[in-house]
Amino acid sequence: MLLSYLPVLVIIGFVTFLAVAVFFINSIVSPKNPYKDKLSPWECGMEPIGNDANTGHFKVHFFIIAILFIIFDAETLYLFPWAVVFRELGIVAFVEMFIFIGILLIGFIYAWVKGALEWL
Repeated sequence: MLLSYLPVLVIIGFVTFLAVAVFFINSIVSPKNPYKDKLSPWECGMEPIGNDANTGHFKVHFFIIAILFIIFDAETLYLFPWAVVFRELGIVAFVEMFIFIGILLIGFIYAWVKGALEWL
């Protein structure tokens, strides 16, 4: 019984060895020349200004935008398999997809009203 898990253990061992090897080779080969500009924090391509510049704090708004992008991007991936088999699914699936898109639209409108999509 345990012999059937041997291929999985071999793959886990190989992946672990590969990850350790990549980190080890990176530590040997990578250039190590830190200087002031390289070590300074940057915020969206602009020099950080103010007290939070040296502490590394970012506005939560950047993370909210990223999370909204991931959510809506992942949800639109459900449309592709549905579109491929659209003709075989019938009218029930058509109505269900409109309900799904309606729920997404409600979430989008909620984020818009709350100001989550405002950049500044």
